[in-house]
Amino acid sequence: MLETLLGDDVESSGRYLPELIYGANDGIVTTFAVVAGVAGASLSPSIVIVLGFANLFADGFSMGMSNYLSERSEEDYHDARGDGHARTDGKTPVRTAAATFAAFIVAGWAPLFPYVLRLEPLFPVSIAVTAAAFFAVGASRSLVTNRSWLANGVEMFVVGMAAATVAYVVGNLLAGVA
Repeated sequence: MLETLLGDDVESSGRYLPELIYGANDGIVTTFAVVAGVAGASLSPSIVIVLGFANLFADGFSMGMSNYLSERSEEDYHDARGDGHARTDGKTPVRTAAATFAAFIVAGWAPLFPYVLRLEPLFPVSIAVTAAAFFAVGASRSLVTNRSWLANGVEMFVVGMAAATVAYVVGNLLAGVA
């Protein structure tokens, strides 16, 4: 699917690695933030599904469009300076936006998986799936870098789960407001 959106030899080049990692990480974090916030506030699991999917697509689209605007701004900046900045890597703002959006959606739905399939206990299973997704995305970086899969996986797991913990704590603290 990504090859169709992004062009030739995406897997071997690693040229979209920043967009893929950024999109995947943010997709997992923000979707899990909804799950953790709702769980922390002790709200209905059906709210997780509604808010989770609304977040998944709205935030994923926003991330993709933000990436597009960022890339276009960089191109426009170089054009205005007259320095003839031309990309030689084949990346375009549309392709980088597509990479970010696709990674966000593919990885970001992981925390919702247990809620959609009703895998009890919902929140603990969501934590496990989220942790596994963080680790898998991080470890996959070793396919195009010289770092070990274990170091990459652990790094993304730690950073992602720290963000997830913040979401849960905030939801728990605000539980009485809802």
